[in-house]
Order: sequence, then structure tokens, then C-alpha cells
Amino acid sequence: MSEFFVGKQVRLRAMEPEDLDFIYQVENDPSLWSISNFTVPYSKAALQTYISNSMNDMFADRQLRLIICELSRNLPIGIIDIIDFEPMHGRAEVGISLLKEERSKGYATEAIDLLCDYVFTFLHFKQLTAHILKDNEDSLRLLHHAGFVDCGVIKEWWRIGDKYHDVVLLQKIRPE
Repeated sequence: MSEFFVGKQVRLRAMEPEDLDFIYQVENDPSLWSISNFTVPYSKAALQTYISNSMNDMFADRQLRLIICELSRNLPIGIIDIIDFEPMHGRAEVGISLLKEERSKGYATEAIDLLCDYVFTFLHFKQLTAHILKDNEDSLRLLHHAGFVDCGVIKEWWRIGDKYHDVVLLQKIRPE
């Protein structure tokens, strides 16, 4: 296993068929729909098709989904995604989601650091971006700690319910 994907507390790994129930749980958490552009629950059949059709090749899929596993228990605790991959420009967007009971334990910090090391050192990306709700202090703190900087605020970018919310655009450029 590559050192890119193993830290002190977590490892990042490809999706496996046995992750179906875990992914179903995460994807069908309504508290995440407003920041993920999902509006309805996913069926297990749809997710099973997604898992089996994923090549786990960012260049083929134009995205990469990795499962965050806590090392000591070897249990999935979250998902980290690279989306909107633009190979010509060497950039993509990152997203991360941890089970509520696994937050504030340092797992997300380590997962982001592992992912950044992989995309900047091995894949030679130029940059990663993220869109974070302006009032999501935990996610902003996480990304700032990982070296992301604010690029600006996009006004009324995400609609949650009947209200539009501002989003902070963050960016991390590959260290030279």
C-alpha cells in the first residue's frame, strides 16, 4: 500500500462492494444534501451500480472517491472526494464528509493532508479548490489548517430551503 494513503490515524482506500451500506448511510444524510447538490435519497441499487462502474481512475472518471478508514478499528468513518477534475489545468475540487460521531478527532485533518500530499506530489496537480458555506466554521478551520486560503466570497451561491447562502471559495496551490 502506498505511503500516500496511510497516516497515523486514518488510511484512504478505494471503494469496495462491501462499502455499500456505509456509502448509503452517508449519501442519504439529509443534513449534507444542501451542500452536495443532492435533493433525493439514493437507492442501494443506484449506489451499487456507481461502485461497480467506478474505475477508481481519476483520468477516466474525472473524479476520485476514497473511503476514510480509522486505522485502529479498520472501519470506514468518512468519504473524501476529488471532483471537477480538469487535467489540462491541473486542478480539481475537494470535498470531505465524516460521520458525525467521528468529527473533531483529527481524522479529517489527516485525510485532507494525505490527499493533498498525493495530488501535489504524485499527480502533480497545480491546485485544489473547495466551496464552503460562509458560516461553516469547522470546515473553514479544517481547510485553513491544511493550507487552503480564501479567494473570495460567492454571494447567494447555495440554496438551502428557501434561502440563499454565501460560500467561501478556497484554494491551495501546490507548494514549490
